[in-house]
Amino acid sequence: MDLQLAGKRALICGGSSGLGRAVAGALAAEGAHVALLSRDADKLQAVADGITATAVGRAVIVPADLSDHDALLAAVDTAEGLLGGPIQILLNNTGGPPPSGVAGLDPDLWRAQFEGMVLSVFRLTDRVLPAMRAAGWGRILNVASSSVVEPIPNLGVSTAMRASVTGWAKTLATEVAADGVTVNTLLPGRIATPRIQQLDQSVADRLGITPEAAQAKSLETIPVGRLGDPAEFGAVAAFLASPRAAYVTGSLIRIDGGAVRAI
Repeated sequence: MDLQLAGKRALICGGSSGLGRAVAGALAAEGAHVALLSRDADKLQAVADGITATAVGRAVIVPADLSDHDALLAAVDTAEGLLGGPIQILLNNTGGPPPSGVAGLDPDLWRAQFEGMVLSVFRLTDRVLPAMRAAGWGRILNVASSSVVEPIPNLGVSTAMRASVTGWAKTLATEVAADGVTVNTLLPGRIATPRIQQLDQSVADRLGITPEAAQAKSLETIPVGRLGDPAEFGAVAAFLASPRAAYVTGSLIRIDGGAVRAI
């Protein structure tokens, strides 16, 4: 199937590794041009070089910290200059906080995570949305977590922040649907990324077991019996970012190997 993405311009947050990198690769393989955003310029450049060398579309980099909102908005200006026009596809993808519960946390921790994981998403989307609405076409994709449907123990702050984005996204989808802009939220389960390795190490430290044992315990909860491949996540995102998915908006899309038990 031709996803009709050739020449589309995308901004990919968290594009230096993990899920962001997978989405960037999937879009570029379909002919989209992607601007990769994260803090580490060297890692971004290595990823961009790899994409440009192998994909139909090209990749550029716009280093910025999601918690620095002025720098973030300036990065969008740079991305649009490098790509030759307004952003048409936005992947909102923020890093996760350290594992924790929610009771008794310092209010400053909540504020810091809200700035980086929630408010940055709102501001970035507000920056690119007017051009999408004026053009009558745009795609907003948000990476959340399966924990917004079924909370995961010891990931309380992450769940709270991502649930905020999920509620905002559903509301926004209704507001912009008639303008040809779709807003969908992806709910990854356990995908083989550096983040999952960090979480397995945290579980291992807490339970006094090896990371391999921690991962084995988690696999027992996944009906397909394995971690997801980032490329599988990227493929779903590429479809939702395409003109083919014009009638899909306001949705929560699980990519979790069946791990969430709710209907």
